[in-house]
Amino acid sequence: MPTNRTKENEIAIPAASAPVRRKSSTPHTKHALKTPPVSAPEADNVDEVAASQATYTPTDSEIAALAYTYWAGRGCQGGSPEEDWLRAEKELRAKASA
Repeated sequence: MPTNRTKENEIAIPAASAPVRRKSSTPHTKHALKTPPVSAPEADNVDEVAASQATYTPTDSEIAALAYTYWAGRGCQGGSPEEDWLRAEKELRAKASA
């Protein structure tokens, strides 16, 4: 079987001797997550579940967006970022509980 050499120090491998890549007979699934079955809450935990569902915690991005509007409303000057953050967080929680 002849091989071609392009340079004196470089060796070319014939295509017939290259390893064959085999295909798998089973399909692969990426990132398959198994979730446990959801069951109804027990009678003892009903109040606890209701309380946890009633408590809304706004995300950091929601708080940041509202705090930014407070800062922009002041003409992008003055004030405290911490005060804006706390005010936005308080307002979002009040809206959720209403």
